[in-house]
Parts: sequence; C-alpha cells; structure tokens
Amino acid sequence: ADGELVQYHYGLKDLVTILFYIFIAIVLHAVVQEYILDKINRRLHLSKVKHSKFNESGQLVAFHLTSVIWCLYVVVTEGYISNPRSLWENYPHVYLPYQVKFFYLCQLAYWLHALPELYFQKVRKEEIPRQLRCIALYLLHIAGAYLLNLTRLGLILLLLQYLAEFFFHMARLVYFTDENNEKLFNVWAVVFVVTRLFTLTLYILVIGFGLPRVESQALDPERGNFFSFLFNNILFRMSVLLLVCLFQASVMWRFIHFQLRRWREYWNEQSSRKRAAAAAGTKQQTKLLKRDSGYHENGVVKAENGTSPRTKKLKSP
Repeated sequence: ADGELVQYHYGLKDLVTILFYIFIAIVLHAVVQEYILDKINRRLHLSKVKHSKFNESGQLVAFHLTSVIWCLYVVVTEGYISNPRSLWENYPHVYLPYQVKFFYLCQLAYWLHALPELYFQKVRKEEIPRQLRCIALYLLHIAGAYLLNLTRLGLILLLLQYLAEFFFHMARLVYFTDENNEKLFNVWAVVFVVTRLFTLTLYILVIGFGLPRVESQALDPERGNFFSFLFNNILFRMSVLLLVCLFQASVMWRFIHFQLRRWREYWNEQSSRKRAAAAAGTKQQTKLLKRDSGYHENGVVKAENGTSPRTKKLKSP
C-alpha cells in the first residue's frame, strides 16, 4: 500500500545474496585493474614491490571513495547524524531499512571477495598475513554490527574509518607517482587524528550514556537484545570504556611512532642533500681556483691554456 514502510531482518538467505555480490565485486575489481591501474602502471614503470602496493592502494581508493559517499548518503537520509540519539534509541534495531541492509551485505561481499583476490593478484607471500589480518578485522566488525543489531553505530564508525583510509591510500598513490610529494600524507595525518577523536567520543557517548538508558534492560536474544543489560552494570560499562580507551591509545601511539620515524627520515634526507650540495659547491670552487692559478700536469706547472709559464729558448738558425 502507498506509504507503507517495508523493513528487513537478517537471515540465511543473506548468504545467497552475499555470494552473488562477491562475483559482482570480483568483476568490478578486474575492470578497475584492467582499464585504470594497469594503464597507469605501464607509464610509471614501477618495481615489483611498488607495483603490488600501487595496485592495492588503487583498488582501495576506489572502494573507500564509493563507500564513503554511499555511507554518508545513508546516514544523512536516515537521520543518524542530525539526531545522534537515534544511535541507541529503540535498541535493538532488529528491522532495517532497505538501503542499510543492502549496504551491509555489499560490505561483507567486498571483504569476502578480497580472499580469492589474494590468489588472482598473485600477492607476495610476505604480504599475505598482513592483508588477511586486515580482511578478518573488517569482516569481524561489520558482521558483528550487523548480527548484534548495532547497525547504526556501525555505519558511523565505518564512515570515519573509510574516510581516513581513503586519504592514506590516496597519499600512497601520489607518492608512487612522485616520491618528493608527501603533502597528502600530512592531510591524512590530520584526518586520522580527527577521526580517532570522533570515534572515541562516539564510543563514550553510546556505551557510557546511551545504551544504559534503554528501556528494555533484560537479555532477550529472540528480540535481538544482547547488550543493554550488560551496560546497566556500571563496573562492566567502565571496564569496556577502559578497554576502548586503551585500544585507541595504542593506535595513536603506533601512529605517532610512524610519524616521528617518517619525519626523522625526511630530515636526514634533507641534511644529506645539503651536505652533498655543499660538497659539490666546494669542489666547483676548487676547480675555479686551479684554473685561475694554473694547474700541474706531470710535475710541470701549466697555465690555463695548457702552455708552460716558462719562456722557450729560441734555436739559432
């Protein structure tokens, strides 16, 4: 009927939908690789290591940009940004609008398609553990938010995460084309810090103040209520917040350590260039002085034109 709102729940049929979109993601991956990344790689003539990283960042830039635009559209149209209280009000959020459910299924399909892509892209063995760890973390968090009815919070967190990742991989692409251009890394550093602060604030807001105020505080798996009764206990709530803060602190520590190392390498490179330029200037000045005063060749002092400064004796006829 007109005006009737249809909502959806998760179920076993989602697996079939996810499988279908895994094949769609593989086809789109091949299209981006064939018609965009391979053509750029032929012009850049990158080494094998840089070639692999360039392909990885190129694929992720396309995915993160699409996901950021799509996720932003969803959270704006559903009113999750204009009304932050909707992130925890009426929890559990068992029934989902079509666009929210479809977004989550596509996200799961993309990260599952990344597993066979490790074989298709012939990723180096030393890179496989890092990429598997990244894929597993994304699948764990996205599937956890989807199955535990925390889809609204998950959307905002994915938006922040993908925004920072987009700038990082975009900076890598620019760096591979011009190694002297690191401006986008500075932009990524600012975006990363801002998104971490927003993420931590969001955790404190939802876990510390939102979920404990939910009306239904009883464990009810049939209705999808898994968390609110736990966060009613102040000791458990403070423990979770402490773990979240420690995790975010560890992430920031690794980020600061990475930035300090990068700046140290940059300043070492600049100082080495200055020393090389100073040495080249000294060498050039020495050559000029030798030209002005003459130079020695085989023990004989010769002038600038190569003639000896001593006068030659004229032979008698």
